Amino acid sequence: MKHITIIDYGSGNVLSAQKSFIKVLNENNIEAKVLISKKLNDIKNSTHIVLPGQGAFATCMNGIKNTPGLIEELYDFAIIKKKPFLGICVGMQMLATDSEENGIHEGLNWIEGHIKALPSNNLKLPHMGWNNVKPTKKNNLIENSEDFYFVHSYYFKCKNEQNILAETQYGINFSSIVVKENIYGVQFHPEKSSSQGLRLIKNFVSK
Repeated sequence: MKHITIIDYGSGNVLSAQKSFIKVLNENNIEAKVLISKKLNDIKNSTHIVLPGQGAFATCMNGIKNTPGLIEELYDFAIIKKKPFLGICVGMQMLATDSEENGIHEGLNWIEGHIKALPSNNLKLPHMGWNNVKPTKKNNLIENSEDFYFVHSYYFKCKNEQNILAETQYGINFSSIVVKENIYGVQFHPEKSSSQGLRLIKNFVSK
């Protein structure tokens, strides 16, 4: 049985994410348990981890840092044991080296790159609503270009092109999905993205 843990550190849309994961499991007859937790033992026993995030980068990072042992346990899960890990929105951004949102703040540095402000280019910020996500390489998380739901003003500028899995155009082309081995990050909200969001969740759970 799969054990999926959605990390609750005070800054993520955890209930909405849990509801979407449970819907996917039920519709596809996948036997799994979906927990909302920050307990180290729950993380240790998980097969999949989801790190959601909303709000400011520094606030989210502080939420993780203020839970004793949480960063170390997540590192062991994703980097040492190489189990499937998914960051959503700011949860994706925290995978980066650092962020320039409201000053310079250190990230987890699991995927090299910097979180930078989207240029306005006379476009409305935050970038909010549906937009196209186009895969840049063949993968089994998202097969085709599809629309997903975004709410953000900052984007992940990857140091290495091989870490870019998909891009989206909003004033500039930016990385909307990043990847490094077993670690995935999506800038959009799959839990708010209708059937294509549920399909992406199913593909992640199937890993």
